[in-house]
Amino acid sequence: MTDDSAAIRRLWGRLLYEQQAEPLVWAEAVLRVTGRPQAAVAAAMSGRIDALDGADPAFLLFRTVGKLSANLCRNALYDEDVGERIGLLALRLGGLEPSLAGPLGDALGHLPDGPASLVTVHAAELRAGRTARIRAIDALLRWAELGHPQALAALHDVASDHRTQDVTVWTKALNRIALFGDADLEPGLLRAVADTGHHGVRWSAVACGELGFRSAVPLITALLEHPDPQTREGACEALGLLGAGTAVPALATRLNDDNGWVRTAAARALGDIGGDAALSALWQTMLERRNPKAGHLAAAIAAFGPAVVDDLIALTTDPDPDLRALACRALGSTADDRALPVLERLVAHDPARTTLGGLVATAAKQGLRTAHRMRRADSAAGPAPGPTTDPATG
Repeated sequence: MTDDSAAIRRLWGRLLYEQQAEPLVWAEAVLRVTGRPQAAVAAAMSGRIDALDGADPAFLLFRTVGKLSANLCRNALYDEDVGERIGLLALRLGGLEPSLAGPLGDALGHLPDGPASLVTVHAAELRAGRTARIRAIDALLRWAELGHPQALAALHDVASDHRTQDVTVWTKALNRIALFGDADLEPGLLRAVADTGHHGVRWSAVACGELGFRSAVPLITALLEHPDPQTREGACEALGLLGAGTAVPALATRLNDDNGWVRTAAARALGDIGGDAALSALWQTMLERRNPKAGHLAAAIAAFGPAVVDDLIALTTDPDPDLRALACRALGSTADDRALPVLERLVAHDPARTTLGGLVATAAKQGLRTAHRMRRADSAAGPAPGPTTDPATG
């Protein structure tokens, strides 16, 4: 047995039952292999197992299979663990009595020979019933994490054509596209993004973003008008991953989306894309909305780094407490040296309240904490290419 023995036995145990078209016939065949007399086999098959006894190594297997057949006779229900127990007992019995190993294997189905057998079965199960498909995709993803080439190939096939896949299987695979994705998937993913009625279109768009398929930008930009907010959010994320400068005007409109998650995703995407147009859109929206809880806007502006620090410092003197609070949030996320004394001054000297009742001084204190945390992290990690931002909130 290999280090994968437990997984192999579990799979085998399930197959012992699932691959039997006539489970009662199968159970009786296993009982006969143990060498029990016909009377005992008949008793077990009729459910009379309470009087069975015996000291030979075959007894435990005999009794377990007898219980299985009795349960099937009564209600046709199967205990999912029984198959695995039978498999383990058969392995033990085959070791104790080598003469039974071959017949037991013939009756039960032989033990898979290792991970390749497991992956082969899971790949085949992608064409089975829905429960089996979900179980199979989860198993294939676990094998793919270990770099198993057959699992990677099976997942690649799944991602090649959304039209042939269960939507849950499709989305689970695309969530881990970095494990197996390559340029060969571009035609299929473009086709999936164009299928705007497909329930997995959001994941198709993000997968294109993760794999850098810039030819998908026009299709993904169109998804910003999709009626489903989750799809609009995914489109924003994908465009940010692609650095799609041509999508800045469309993303700017999503800063005023009815859905908060979409607004946050649009701000992040503009921060990722960068450039004067993206910064202008973020700045204009922050000034117009004047929402002191719009941390996603502040964090996205902070992503532009040192270039925005002076403007944010100037905003801390604005008469509007809401804008001063937002400036504090953004300054903290820059972790810039120039921001620290400004935030310290506001903590001590700005007791004004925002329209939501919070203190500007409290926002400044939160900004200071963010800046100090980021600076500590930068010191521990060594020299970094530039400041990062806190996850957007609000």
